[in-house]
Amino acid sequence: MVIAEKPSVAQDIVRALTPVAGKFDKHDDHFENDGYVVTSAVGHLVEIQAPEEFDVKRGKWSFAHLPVIPPHFDLKPVDKTKSRLNAVVKQAKRKDVTAIVNACDAGREGELIFRLIEQYAGGAKPLGKPVKRLWLQSMTPQAIRDGFDSLRSEKQMQGLADAARSRSEADWLVGINGTRAMTAFNSRDGGFFLTTVGRVQTPTLAVVVEREEQIRKFVSRDYWEVHATFLAEAGEYPAKWIDPNWKKDPEDAEKKADRVWTQREAQAIADAVRGKAATVTEESKPTTQAAPGLFDLTSLQREANGRFGFSAKTTLALAQSLYERHKALTYPRTDSRHLPEDYLPVVRKTFEMLADSGMKHLAPHALTALNNSYIKPTKRVFDNAKVSDHFAIIPTTQAPSGLSEAEQKLYDLVVRRFMAVFFPSAEYQVTTRISQSVGHSFKSEGKVLVKPGWLAIYGKEVLEEGDENSKVLVAVRPGEMVRAEVVEPKGLKTRPPARYSEATLLGAMEGAGKFVEDDELREAMQEKGLGTPATRAAIIEGLINEKYMLREGREMIPTAKAFQLMTLLRGLGVEELSKPELTGEWEYKLAQMELGKLSRDAFMREIAEMTKHIVKKAKEYDRDTVPGDYATLSTPCPNCGGVVKENYRRYACAGKSGSGDDACGFSFGKTPAGRTFELAEVERFLRDKKIGPLEGFRSKAGWPFTAEIALKYSDEEKNWKLEFDFGDDRDAAETGEIVDFSAQQTLGKCPKCGSSVFEHGKNYVCSKSVPTAAQPTPSCDFKTGQVILQQPVVREQMTKLLETGKTDLLDKFVSMRTRRAFKAFLAWDAEAGKVNFEFAPSKFPPRKPAAGKTAVAAKEPAARYAPAAKKAAAKKAPAAKKAPAAKKAAVPKKPRATGAGLKPSAELAAVIGSDNVARTEVIKKLWDYIKAHGLQDTTNKRAINADAKLQPVFGKDQVTMFELAGIVGRHLS
Repeated sequence: MVIAEKPSVAQDIVRALTPVAGKFDKHDDHFENDGYVVTSAVGHLVEIQAPEEFDVKRGKWSFAHLPVIPPHFDLKPVDKTKSRLNAVVKQAKRKDVTAIVNACDAGREGELIFRLIEQYAGGAKPLGKPVKRLWLQSMTPQAIRDGFDSLRSEKQMQGLADAARSRSEADWLVGINGTRAMTAFNSRDGGFFLTTVGRVQTPTLAVVVEREEQIRKFVSRDYWEVHATFLAEAGEYPAKWIDPNWKKDPEDAEKKADRVWTQREAQAIADAVRGKAATVTEESKPTTQAAPGLFDLTSLQREANGRFGFSAKTTLALAQSLYERHKALTYPRTDSRHLPEDYLPVVRKTFEMLADSGMKHLAPHALTALNNSYIKPTKRVFDNAKVSDHFAIIPTTQAPSGLSEAEQKLYDLVVRRFMAVFFPSAEYQVTTRISQSVGHSFKSEGKVLVKPGWLAIYGKEVLEEGDENSKVLVAVRPGEMVRAEVVEPKGLKTRPPARYSEATLLGAMEGAGKFVEDDELREAMQEKGLGTPATRAAIIEGLINEKYMLREGREMIPTAKAFQLMTLLRGLGVEELSKPELTGEWEYKLAQMELGKLSRDAFMREIAEMTKHIVKKAKEYDRDTVPGDYATLSTPCPNCGGVVKENYRRYACAGKSGSGDDACGFSFGKTPAGRTFELAEVERFLRDKKIGPLEGFRSKAGWPFTAEIALKYSDEEKNWKLEFDFGDDRDAAETGEIVDFSAQQTLGKCPKCGSSVFEHGKNYVCSKSVPTAAQPTPSCDFKTGQVILQQPVVREQMTKLLETGKTDLLDKFVSMRTRRAFKAFLAWDAEAGKVNFEFAPSKFPPRKPAAGKTAVAAKEPAARYAPAAKKAAAKKAPAAKKAPAAKKAAVPKKPRATGAGLKPSAELAAVIGSDNVARTEVIKKLWDYIKAHGLQDTTNKRAINADAKLQPVFGKDQVTMFELAGIVGRHLS
């Protein structure tokens, strides 16, 4: 049995083995012939978890349960891929499967994916079947066949397997205990403030926060440059004043050879030189520029972000598609920028493919390389010592077709870099000219491209004189005197360091070793950095999802929550969690483990000790606040007009003096319900006394919610208090209060009655659904929320729904039942008379119906998409009931006639009538009855009051809407 990491690799293995092992039959989840069963995972199918007695459920995290250091780890299936796991395990347990080949990706993570599946398949006992390792660095059929001819033994892979498990378990121990300890610390004052930390994510965040701190603390300084234009016989040329004796100041990086720090000095230089003669000395020499090396994943992500603005996640997805689907690129999740030394023939074939491909923008350059014998063995490209689990990303010998615009852009990027590395260097003539006048030196530089070499691939040819891309200096004869025609000082300001873009952050993660002082650790991180090429995109996305960072344009900006975490780690004295040394130390020791020089037990003992240290520091911290660099707000205290200052947990009045001695007691938490205020939000909140709706709040049980918050005056406390506003107040239709829409602009026409729709409270309502001066008695009931299942519905989307019938695809709905996020359109459901969910058509076409199924069933429109969630469920229900009946041949059942249903009890029949009825129709009829008789509770809309007819059905005076389905079931037969 062969287990690959993903389905596309399993298919490649089958194609490669077919000529030597015979034809394979395709089954739902595997391929099979007389000698092999080939199947695949879809990434991680199993993950580690603490045994049940050590697992503390979310919402009950506290120091009492920490640290969690289980003696061993259990396994649990990944929810999304349970069916795939069961299919793989079923094949692995077959009696005729006598050996297993691990064909997961060649690397630490691929080893872990397989080992966890194998362990899970064995259950309490080991699976007990011999394992061999297929180690592939190329997906060509011949490379796959060669790999099967030289399978590695389980013993050879033991070091890698130990390192893979140790990394996974260590990440769990530090991540889970660190996150729970910081969450427990931050939740001491109540609520649930989720504070995630991790071995890679926290040092990455620290890099971004430290840069933002530099920007915030940066004080701009004025400086001047002196610019001149010199006149020679052949014409004019520009120059800039420099100090020829300047030396770098280690204490002040802003000091440079061409900067003057007072306007008086700059003006004096200009006045002294203006109109004076100058002598000229110059040096002209050729320089070369070699093409950059081949791409690994991180350098590809950086280049794509810089050129096209693609996020790291997008670039990885595109590269993965070009690798798996189009077979146009080699394996993308690599940290190597070199090729194996025996790969020269494959490279030549790739150039031949490109030359014959018909891709007019690439083919001529490939032909040039072939005709001029550019493709030669060179250590800059071919070096076995610098090839890790995988080699550099290059095009395959297969010409792609049907690429999307984004895929084509990325493919071109890789192909040009691949071709360029074999082309000659670009050659320039660089001229440096010094013009000296009355003791002052002015520098001019010229650079002319003589031979484009590899730059020709990027469309750069030899530049003509006067070309805007060429800095050509006019000629000056030997010994010629020139004159300073124009000399002016130019006032400038020093600028703070730039914020990280995704490209520069990836570079910082890759080169995290430069922040590490210890030589051995720096060496361990030289190739790894923070995270791996395959995980860096996910780490950045994770920090954004956890609201630690925002992506604004191309800038990555840390949030208030990020600053608060760094303040906490520094204050508690557990800064190791934010330092790249931790990753460097782990990578060094894991590398030792892979080589068999360090035992897994010794490493895990060290991790357990570190985990205990982190928890102990947080648990024993006993000061009132955490020291840090805190803000003073510009908006005054709403209670006394004093100064409002930030501390670790709160924003509090410090009195008009600002010292706190005359403080009035006004304060509110910085993280209400686990969501940290941004400074601009606090200022707005204090000024307007309300803000929202805001996302990212969490209940005490840890579930997310969206709400508005307001400052409301408490007569009892004689001060202002922060309160959540969920919009549960009774609406105007019940109170009879007249609503005035005259100052509002309508969003569109009501889909029920055609009247205008406006904002009202937390809803969008028809103007005829509330009392107005024109119509005191409401006649329409159209109303839909501004926040639905945590998804804010902005005005533009509501306008679109009213105009076209549905919104754009919205992606932040959260199911109340599963607590999972989902995507859907909001659409007007005329049949139900309300706004409903509509789901996008599946990316995967419906399977062909099995033999025996009717054509009507096969054409069921619900198989394509459901216009509303409830309808989809209702349509699937009958099919689900028919399936088991079909199997009982001994007692065939007649199909239920159209209109047939369930018989209501006498009590229920008194409300909805005695005819047989479908369960869904019962609920609809009950609701019609409840609404017609006004039985919804006025203070709690989720409660239904029983009248004389409903009392025998409910069995009590009041029920909630969630109980209805269960009650109805007891009254149907």
